[in-house]
Amino acid sequence: MSKILNKIFWFRAMGILMFLAMIAVFSVIAMLLWNALMPEIFGLVALSYWQAAGLLALTRILFGGLGHWGALGRHGVHHYHGNALREKWLNMSDEERKEFLRSNWKRQSSEGGENEHS
Repeated sequence: MSKILNKIFWFRAMGILMFLAMIAVFSVIAMLLWNALMPEIFGLVALSYWQAAGLLALTRILFGGLGHWGALGRHGVHHYHGNALREKWLNMSDEERKEFLRSNWKRQSSEGGENEHS
């Protein structure tokens, strides 16, 4: 039993180390890209390693959410779970889907939507 627990411990430890290594590599890449482009193009100051890591964390929170790390144990739950329109679409026959798309196209065209060509 202790051999199994030992393997689990080392597997998790290696996973954590790999995660930290990936964060370090992405932070270095972000820092190098920023320092190569932004000061020259926009006149901004160069970033340190920790500023680049913080910028990556901030952009992840603002634009990417927290992903499955912020799901608090809900791994595998998809964002579209419980989407009524998606469920309806999946339950439609091919003919019903064609009719839905046809009626939607007609409605957008009559309202002057994006699909109208000039």
